[in-house]
Amino acid sequence: MSRISSALARRKALIAYVTVGYPSVEATLEVVPLLADWGCDVVELGIPFSDPMADGTTIQDAAYKALKNGVTPQMCMEMAAKLRRKVDIPLVFMTYYNPVFNLGLESFCRLSSQSGVDGLIIPDLPPEEGEELEACTAREGMDLIYLLAPTSSEERVDLVSRRSRGFIYLVSLTGVTGARRDLPSDLEAFVGRVRKRASLPLCVGFGIATPEQARRAAGVADGVIVGSRLIQLLDEYPYRRLNELVAGLRNALDTS
Repeated sequence: MSRISSALARRKALIAYVTVGYPSVEATLEVVPLLADWGCDVVELGIPFSDPMADGTTIQDAAYKALKNGVTPQMCMEMAAKLRRKVDIPLVFMTYYNPVFNLGLESFCRLSSQSGVDGLIIPDLPPEEGEELEACTAREGMDLIYLLAPTSSEERVDLVSRRSRGFIYLVSLTGVTGARRDLPSDLEAFVGRVRKRASLPLCVGFGIATPEQARRAAGVADGVIVGSRLIQLLDEYPYRRLNELVAGLRNALDTS
């Protein structure tokens, strides 16, 4: 069982997303251990990219500023290694295919694994084109996590159910990442449809920003993924409101 699978087997999972290098390199190195201490079960480390097509304005802006700070994929590897010495929870790189391809699939996976990274999420990699990367991640003992959307066909659900490792990332809505006032009314039906065809844990992301939304999602899923709202609070040092949000999310999952 992978480190990710073990973490999701313990309880309803709280998965946090941060953009590496936003608002600064120092902030990333400080906040990830705090997130672990506050009750996050997995942290996604977003590798900043110039064309983050699955992300909304909050994460787009964070990626732009991180790139302006000089953050590169190689620097993300170095920071992951530093964080691995500080935390025991799973670390997952969330990136786009271009940085992986540019570094070389085998090199990217080898360096990620050596840095203590447990898995990859690549929103623009469809499972039909993922076999080579699946083989590379498997050799390095990492999970390659695929995404499903409400519009995914039954054939795509079956394919992702066979090929994803660690968990399946359920995109709660059609569109890009970002905090939203309400989750879709058909969320439960979507999760239930996938649940009938998949044995892996199901984690819901895109749009979750409050404990109430997390509780609703956790009522049918195995975990929730929160990114944009966390990013919005990273500018508020010393992270009092961030701490309050994570504590509220943790409580909502534990009581769902």
